[in-house]
Formats: sequence, structure tokens, C-alpha cells
Amino acid sequence: MQKICKVKTIEEFHSLSGLEAPQHPLVSIINYAGLNVSQRERDSSWMLDFYLIAIKRGLQGKMYYGQQRYDCDNGIMFFVAPKQVFRIQPDPSSNEERSGWMLLIHPDFIWNTSLAKTISKYDFFDYAINEALFLSEEEEVTLESVLDAIKKEYQTNIDQYSQNIIIAHIETLLQYSERFYKRQFNTRKITNYDIVERFENSLLNYFKSDIALQKGLPSVQLLAEKLHITSKYLSRLLKEITGQTPQQHIQEKIIEIAKLKLSTTEESVNEIAYNLGFTHAQSFHKLFKRKTEQSPIQFRKSFFQ
Repeated sequence: MQKICKVKTIEEFHSLSGLEAPQHPLVSIINYAGLNVSQRERDSSWMLDFYLIAIKRGLQGKMYYGQQRYDCDNGIMFFVAPKQVFRIQPDPSSNEERSGWMLLIHPDFIWNTSLAKTISKYDFFDYAINEALFLSEEEEVTLESVLDAIKKEYQTNIDQYSQNIIIAHIETLLQYSERFYKRQFNTRKITNYDIVERFENSLLNYFKSDIALQKGLPSVQLLAEKLHITSKYLSRLLKEITGQTPQQHIQEKIIEIAKLKLSTTEESVNEIAYNLGFTHAQSFHKLFKRKTEQSPIQFRKSFFQ
């Protein structure tokens, strides 16, 4: 079983990484090239009690985060929330020089601030997010200027304004990251359209087989797992490209198939409902009427008058 190295404090992380004690106990920026992690910790997975935002370059190998695996060869930016597990697996045959940085933020630092209320909205902190962030050189320069401002603030004399100033810089960093994720999302539209097509096919196959009768209505989670992505990423992608949520797509497909069966078969309305995965036929009646402004029986009669 893979060993998990659990780290409670930023000071402990510095110690395990062969670094001097942090200049601030609750926030720290680390030069990745300066890390000196022992082989035992290097072979472990990590679980931190604080936030980690990092860019890694020159690391030939893989990063494992949640259920996903990323190539690190070209440099990646990733975001880890407290209590999440990740692992870096370098390529032992590589002689590349590592570079990059880590920003460590303890939850106690943002407690009772504006960031404590908003940090959960950044879905790139979600466990098992679909993809890491790949930055352009210009984007890296932008983020590093924000990091420099954070470091300068905690390296100077700490006063009553320091926390709010650092929090403001962290919020700026996260907002830039959100913008860059949006850019990456848009530049990968071909791949994204392929995911939408596979989602539609998976949904159609679910209803064409006997799975719906056996397992009930398909969940967004189940369909996302078939595509090897998270349900939140699927929701974001479908909303971006089609303007509809996965649940709306599921309902639209139900109505499409129901209309076909009502107009071309002699199956009863209840049989159609059960075959589509409804436990209670009345729920199917309500959905059909809400979507079509007709009851299933009224719709069928319009074809056989």
C-alpha cells in the first residue's frame, strides 16, 4: 500500500523539504529547485493540512492527483486543497533541472477574511479535477509578479495591514488562474466537442439497452465516470458549449425517446416510464408535461386521432 506522508504545518513541510524555517508560519513561497526531499518521502503520496498552489517545470515524470495522472514534462500548474492526496513520480533517467515555485497557505491565515468565503468557488481546487493548468510564458510572468508581491509583504515587518494585503494578492492570483483556465478551456474546444459527442452517445446507449430498466435513471456522476472526467468538469463543459446542464441533457433525451415510443409503439405510458428508468410512473408524467405542456396520453392521441 502506498505510504501517505501527512503534513500538518508549513514549518513541518519546510523541514521535510530540507529548507530553513518559514519566515511566516501560515504562508510561504518556496523555490522548487531548492527542495531536498528524502527518497522515502519522494516515494510517498502527500496529504497536506494547507493549500498548495504550484508550478513545476523540468520535472520529467508523472503527477498523480485524485483519480487523474498528468505529464509534468512541459510544466504544469496545479492546485491542492487541504486533506487531498497527490504524488509526484519523477523519471529517474532524467537529468533535467527542476524549477518553479510553491505557494503554501494555511487555512488559519484566511480564516474570517473575504477569501475564506470565496475560495470554494474556484473549482480547480476540486479533488480529481480533469486537467492541470498549462501556462504561456507571459501568463507565468504575470503570476510570478503577484508572488513577488506576496513574498515582499511577508518578508517585511508584519503589521496590522499585512494579512489583508497578502489576502488581496492571493485573490488576484486565483482570479488570474481562473482567467487562464478559461483560456485553456476555450483553446481545447475540439477535444471538448469530442467529449460532448461521447456524452450524447453514452446517454443514448444507456437508454437503448436494458440498463435503465435495471439501474434506473442515469446519474450525472455515472455518465462522467464513463468519460473519465469529474461530474463538475462535465457540467462546466456542457454549459459552456451547449448552454445546458447534464441533467437538462438527460431530461431532453428522456423526452425524445418517450415521444418516439408514444408515437410508434403500443407500449403503455407506464411501461415506457419504467423502461426509461423511472421508479414511479407519475414522475415521468410530471416531467413530460413540464417539458411538452402535454400529458403523455394527450401527446399519443395527437398521432392516432
